[in-house]
Amino acid sequence: MRAVALVLGSVLALVGPGGAALAETAWCPDLKRLIDLTVTREKFAYVAGAPREGDFRDTTLPLAGWRDCGLYGTRNYFCESQGFTTADDARNALAVLVAEVEECLGQDWSKDDDRSSSVYAVLHSAQDPAAMTLGTDQADDGRHVVRLTLFVRGR
Repeated sequence: MRAVALVLGSVLALVGPGGAALAETAWCPDLKRLIDLTVTREKFAYVAGAPREGDFRDTTLPLAGWRDCGLYGTRNYFCESQGFTTADDARNALAVLVAEVEECLGQDWSKDDDRSSSVYAVLHSAQDPAAMTLGTDQADDGRHVVRLTLFVRGR
């Protein structure tokens, strides 16, 4: 059983962001569920897990194929992609992820080209009080990653 888990973990790492359609469908339904929470009174409190340092918490709804998913307060949800060796690899993954997110969320979401660049993208919903950023960064371990932050906009 452990061997199966190790193989599955290896496949998910290889199929991670920017990979095959399996990776797209793996996290898309959960991302939609998270966006649905933005219209509730409790926001992301429904998926709050164990406390972390400060006002951070684990989440009970991590996105498949992503790592270190969590919450900041009740209005910010974040995840980090698998690591990449170079900043160029992370930039390429970002471009693919933005396209996958747009495909996943459909016409009600759009990228704000005026506030986006090759290393950062801003997307927002036309109907929900939600917005999202995806940007490249360097993790503590030196690997390059794409960070996704979904947040509830003030109204």
